[in-house]
Amino acid sequence: MDITTQKRNAKKFIEEWKDRGREKQDSQSFWLSLLRNVLGIENPENFIKFEEKVKLSHDSFIDGYIDQTHVMIEQKGSNKDLDKAIKQSDGSLLTPFQQAQRYSAALPYSRRPRWIVTCNFKEFRVYDMEHPNSEPVKIELKDLDKNYYQLEFLVDKSNEHLEREKQVSLSAGELVGKIYDELLKQYKDPDNEHSQKSINQLCVRIVFCLYAEDAGIFGKKNMFHDYLEDFDARQTRKALINLFKVLDTKIEDRDPYLADDDPKLAEFPYVNGGMFSDEDIEIPSFTDELRDLLLSRASDEFDWSEISPTIFGAVFESTLNPETRRQGGMHYTSVENIHKVIDPLFLNNLKNELNEIKKTKQPATLKKKATAFQEKLANLTFFDPACGSGNFLTETYLQLRRLENDAIKLIYPNPSLDVGQAKDIIKVSIQQFYGIEINDFAVSVAKTALWIAESQMLEETKDIFYADWDFLPLKTYTNIHEGNALRMDWNKVIPNYACHYIMGNPPFVGYDWMTLDQKQDMKLFFKKTGRLDFVVAWYMKSSEYIQEQPIHCAFVSTNSITQGIQVPSFFPQLIRKGFRINFAYKTFVWNNEAKSKASVHCVIIGFSFSNYNKKKIIFDESGNPKIVRDISPYLIEGDNTIVKSSFRPLESNVPRLILGNMPKDGGGFLIDKKEYDEIKEKDPIALKYIHRYMMGREFINNIPRYCFWLVNADPTDIRKSSFLRRHVEKVRRYRLSSKAASTRKLADTPTLFAQIIPSGENYIAIPKVSSQRRRYIPIGYINSNVIPGDKLFVIPKAGLYEFGILTSNIHMAWVKVVAGRLKSDYSYTSTVVYNTFPWPTPTDKQKEEIEKTAQAILNARALYPDSSLADLYDPLTMPKELLKAHQDNDRAVMEAYGLPIKGTTESDAVALLFKMYEKLTKKEK
Repeated sequence: MDITTQKRNAKKFIEEWKDRGREKQDSQSFWLSLLRNVLGIENPENFIKFEEKVKLSHDSFIDGYIDQTHVMIEQKGSNKDLDKAIKQSDGSLLTPFQQAQRYSAALPYSRRPRWIVTCNFKEFRVYDMEHPNSEPVKIELKDLDKNYYQLEFLVDKSNEHLEREKQVSLSAGELVGKIYDELLKQYKDPDNEHSQKSINQLCVRIVFCLYAEDAGIFGKKNMFHDYLEDFDARQTRKALINLFKVLDTKIEDRDPYLADDDPKLAEFPYVNGGMFSDEDIEIPSFTDELRDLLLSRASDEFDWSEISPTIFGAVFESTLNPETRRQGGMHYTSVENIHKVIDPLFLNNLKNELNEIKKTKQPATLKKKATAFQEKLANLTFFDPACGSGNFLTETYLQLRRLENDAIKLIYPNPSLDVGQAKDIIKVSIQQFYGIEINDFAVSVAKTALWIAESQMLEETKDIFYADWDFLPLKTYTNIHEGNALRMDWNKVIPNYACHYIMGNPPFVGYDWMTLDQKQDMKLFFKKTGRLDFVVAWYMKSSEYIQEQPIHCAFVSTNSITQGIQVPSFFPQLIRKGFRINFAYKTFVWNNEAKSKASVHCVIIGFSFSNYNKKKIIFDESGNPKIVRDISPYLIEGDNTIVKSSFRPLESNVPRLILGNMPKDGGGFLIDKKEYDEIKEKDPIALKYIHRYMMGREFINNIPRYCFWLVNADPTDIRKSSFLRRHVEKVRRYRLSSKAASTRKLADTPTLFAQIIPSGENYIAIPKVSSQRRRYIPIGYINSNVIPGDKLFVIPKAGLYEFGILTSNIHMAWVKVVAGRLKSDYSYTSTVVYNTFPWPTPTDKQKEEIEKTAQAILNARALYPDSSLADLYDPLTMPKELLKAHQDNDRAVMEAYGLPIKGTTESDAVALLFKMYEKLTKKEK
């Protein structure tokens, strides 16, 4: 349900219930109506429980309980005061809240409410039981159309802080999308580049006007609405053209007779800032529907002053971006995720500094320190070289201004007496914020978002002084530049000696998805780009810019750059330039979609030139911080040791790991279940050549799959079998059609897989990809009759000792750090993971113990013959016998490494393995 509908329904709800309210007769219909019509629950009778029995010294009944959100409701009649105690059936006197508390205490812990709501039809009181001594939120029925959002915790368990700004901003984005769609229909040539740029610019102007009239920037409410209302649909186009020209003209330069000709138009102030300077934009004709949408839905029924410029800027841009519109849903970066970057980068330190200042007792010293702090804020500079719609810059501006307002209250203890001009009191400016963005429309949105943020913060400062300062004309100019940041000289945007912080989330583009231009950009920094993600170019560019400067940086990045082959591909270059990691967030899901919730697995890396930060912090997946000595490129505690790929094991006594058989057949060798059954019935010749075939998925999930294996096959058999002839011909045609000469050459031998590993042996098999949910990668044996495909690694002739080491927690610790990932799943490789893994040097007794515990793992699996490895290694269903066998094996392997059984953490194991790796690689040299 969109915000406009909710507001309309809330008004109807107020009218329906303003003179009603009998406790017994009306309670259930009151709550069902609220949940259905105002909060959007389709079947509220299945959502809320009424009159649920609770056992006290006698049977009592809870008026309402919502299991999903843990809400208890105590309802009273409209004639009852929620503050007064009411006599209970046992003679005690309790307020409605105390009554609900007594019910709560009688419930099992798992069902005790997070929220208690008391209500008398005229007022809601909301008690947060996480803070039971805090004052309740009070919501009056008559104000429900303005404050209904404060009840959304009833239906949304994640909405604990009542995210008003977010909901308003997303609904604003929906409105912009509707306006855009209707405008686009009116353009003569909507695909024309000028028309595309014009509609985007027109939407920016309309949004600014809608915001300006609601926020009072134009001087009074509804000015934009009241001006347009005088014109019908046919006249609206001309009315907008005239308005935009007036908004871009200084008062003294306007037609002196304008007030006589059009007094409403003459009242509009001069805006400045370039918002309305382009008179060449194409504005189409309006329809009645479009005019009504603009005046009624977007102006009358919506309050734009409450949007969050941080969220709305990104929502606005993605709403009007053709690419994101095709994908569906509005893109925005949550404020929470932005703070994962800016808090440890600078904001936490600034907040701590201000808190220390507030402890100062002597008024004169307090004022001096607060003034110095404000000056410090006003001299900081922030740069986002991939700023998009400016959400990082906008949120940072808002946070700095809020800190400044706190400082202003310390500097001016008697604000009503100290009032001056805004320019004399406010020091922090959007001039301190710099950005580069390649998309021209995003540049316009970023500037607008910063202006809106500036307007909102001016209002907060005005409230301190009870002042009446005008926001217009725009006196500050944003430093947002259009261009390709990787090809621009950043020093021309802001000299590096003047920059303090760099931040943002550069484009998430994997190698396979890069455009030709992006690949050319990569070549500016790398002779060989390999499989590197696009984001690494931004690290390289930043590392050049920050040389010898105390600039602190933080980027959101795809997690792949801290895993697998990408680490040795570019981190050594950064380290040679003096690159040092100051803080890092390990892999987490970066949600940046309002609707479709598409997500990327990301890390955050805070860095600088040399060790300007002595205190390093690693945040785990849950955001818990840990102070460490150093942070390695793998985002673990440790130095800059980097694991480089190796084409053979670093130790000579370690068996080779090889990739399974590669078919390159276009599916020609594979047989589905239907054909397999037909062959069994009709073709005994073809049946001789059918083998079980396994890729990683079949191995883990025990899925039957088959292929033809024609090594040393009798040519006569192939000619006699129609099944074999058909499949071999399919392989031949597929290979001949390839663009690769090497594949076309393989058409000469269409009976054979493209690459064949030694056969006639049992193998240890390791899947290339497996879920990170599992405590252990499912590793096991397959017999020589099974054909392993190229999504399995195999070790021929491997024994129980090798199996025990590879299925241990020590090996898993290595995998977690150095393996690549597909999203969050482990991507196992021979070159980076297996060949580089440091093996122990066990005594004969230790080796024998590992073989024994390894066999125990196989025995435990054998107790469940019908279970796949996926079943056995699911954390929810792993049998206790198997878990114990693994724990025994882990202990045996740890002893072989010389690690204490008690007290050793995964970090300790990784630190040991990296030391062993360094010794092995020194030997290699």
